Amino acid sequence: MALFAQEALNPGVRKREVFGWAMYDFANSGYTTVVLTAVFNTYFVGVVADNARWATLAWTLALAVSCLVVMFTMPALGAFADLRAAKKRLLALTTAACVAATLALAAVGRGDVALAVLAIVVSNIFYSYGESLTAAFLPELATRDALGKVSGWGWSFGYFGGMLSLGLSLGYVLWAQGQGQKAEQFVPVTMFITAAVYGVASLATFALLRERAQPQAGAAHGLGESLRRLKQTWHEASRYRDFSWLLACATAYQAGIAVVIALAAVYAEQVLGFHQSQTMTLVFLVNIASAVGAFAFGYWQDRTGHKRALAVTLVGWIVMCALAAMATSAALFWVAACVAGLCMGSSQSAGRAMAGLLAPPDRLAEFFGLWTFAVRLAAIVGPVTYGLVTWATAGNHRLAIVSTAAFFLLGLVLLRSVNVERGAREAIHLERAP
Repeated sequence: MALFAQEALNPGVRKREVFGWAMYDFANSGYTTVVLTAVFNTYFVGVVADNARWATLAWTLALAVSCLVVMFTMPALGAFADLRAAKKRLLALTTAACVAATLALAAVGRGDVALAVLAIVVSNIFYSYGESLTAAFLPELATRDALGKVSGWGWSFGYFGGMLSLGLSLGYVLWAQGQGQKAEQFVPVTMFITAAVYGVASLATFALLRERAQPQAGAAHGLGESLRRLKQTWHEASRYRDFSWLLACATAYQAGIAVVIALAAVYAEQVLGFHQSQTMTLVFLVNIASAVGAFAFGYWQDRTGHKRALAVTLVGWIVMCALAAMATSAALFWVAACVAGLCMGSSQSAGRAMAGLLAPPDRLAEFFGLWTFAVRLAAIVGPVTYGLVTWATAGNHRLAIVSTAAFFLLGLVLLRSVNVERGAREAIHLERAP
């Protein structure tokens, strides 16, 4: 069988269109990698907030504010996108806004806490909108029995985009440090690099990806109709019981993943004394492991079953937390980072594929809006819990990472209630109540 088999795609879908869709993962991964994971988070804590006791908590609260906005707006935005067949148009607008806000981060210097918080809130809001909208294209592109591998194509390719932004940034940082420059001088340039890669790479998406949806009845009522449909969706959630259980499960385990994305570099610098270039190299390695994990795991997921595959990754996350908490030297933490990388791409790809399988085909953007609600709620609960633990324990990051394992354990428990086969049948056959 070919590695990228045409049989994995729906009729009328060409491989170049899937490439265009995957290019969005490639484009936006630099934002999470450089801004949220490797560079700006540690810059915020160590330079902008000058290592104040409240610095880590302030960073997590800024992310929490952006996630709150997304939680209460993305489902309605998704419903609007379905009604007006506007996923691609909205994706273009959210991309431009995220790129602009990322450029604004370049203006942040020592003590500019308010500006940093504003720019990170705005950029993360529009990044999250784009992430949800592009995910809603997946079931239009892939057959239902190939959602795992096609999702894996996008996730794995996306990590190479993150590595491109991070690699260019790392090269510049090493040069700048060799010139004796300080973080206030070289970090802004990494924000320019990240914004440029995001904006340029996303052009392939808008050139190649098609909007297959057609405007639905009621589209003329615009946002009002979208909100009405959103309210109806929540009322009907019990009919899609397995999708609802998946949302609960995702909220739990994505909380743990959000901690790793937002705070792994902070942990490395605060606990193990990593320098900026070491942290960036560490995250670069994590991206390589994530790309391998997402690509290979997608094929295995389709063969072994979505539920079992996701469970394996959650066990891996628990192991990662234990290794990170025990690490007293860089060597063991590098091992933990490799485990995190393998689990990162695979668990996120698995969740997106399961959501596509359990969502009603005619309400994809709307239901992926609910998925985004769960993921953004997780992005509040996880990092804020970590921040509160460090604040309450005078900076005990080891205890904070141990507490993170509880989120993955809870995800395993909730996953037991998901019946993928039943949920897939219900997604197709359940009729909406009048």
